Amino acid sequence: MAVVTRRVFFQGAAAVAAAGFSGGILLSAFGETTHPRLTRLELPLPRLPEAFDGFRIVQLSDFHYDEEFTIVPIRRAMEIANQLQPDLFVLTGDFVTLPVWVDYITSTRKGSARAAEPCAVMLRELKSRLGSYAILGNHDADSDAGFVIESLQANGIQVLRNRAIAIEQNGARLWLAGVDDVINGKPDIAGTLRAIPAQEAIVMLAHEPDFADDVAKFPVDLQLSGHSHWGQVRLPIVGAPMLPDLAIKYPWGLRQIGPMTLYTNAGLGTIRVPMRINAPPEVTEITLRVKRS
Repeated sequence: MAVVTRRVFFQGAAAVAAAGFSGGILLSAFGETTHPRLTRLELPLPRLPEAFDGFRIVQLSDFHYDEEFTIVPIRRAMEIANQLQPDLFVLTGDFVTLPVWVDYITSTRKGSARAAEPCAVMLRELKSRLGSYAILGNHDADSDAGFVIESLQANGIQVLRNRAIAIEQNGARLWLAGVDDVINGKPDIAGTLRAIPAQEAIVMLAHEPDFADDVAKFPVDLQLSGHSHWGQVRLPIVGAPMLPDLAIKYPWGLRQIGPMTLYTNAGLGTIRVPMRINAPPEVTEITLRVKRS
């Protein structure tokens, strides 16, 4: 019979504990990756007309459609979103994923855009009073932007690419604007807002949250962004080591930049590592309120 020394016993116990801890983290991360949370916000806007007090927008973002990893959180998010019965949906970019690392060998940028079609087919099941509006993210713009736009619009999702539309209600107007992607496109804030009369409220869709410093120079009331995935993996002490460019300053949550409010949504999909830790996928319900003095 082999004799187990005190040292060997504790070494083995430490190994088992480490394996169990790691397994627990992985199990927790898998559950977190596939179960979206609902965030509900009430945002007072200084220029919002009384007719739009209580107007509800649901934001979804960063789908990174993939039949193996992201289809489950997308479907679950849509179930949550449809139960909310909002006035409209906004989809703030990255429907597809550019190939990374070894995938560059076997994939092409244009090939990655093909995922936009099944993603759009899923998203056409979103039901709201006024429909769904989208912008492009950096992955969309750098794959095959034309195909991504065509896929979305063929499924009833309007794409706002340096464009603004007026939403009319009880004789009042609210403007919904969207700019092209900042990293891989040609955003034109001034051109997008040019036709909007002074003093009318504007909600801006811009994929990258740090672009808010530029948007806030214009008379925009609210910017809705994604892109950051909230870091996707957020660890104690270390923080979020995977934050992308233009999501460093405003990577998550609600911020005030001068008179403009910014919200950065955590998104639904993943890139590089197919898991989330302390950064669950998110459905955001935004209720607009008239700002009372």
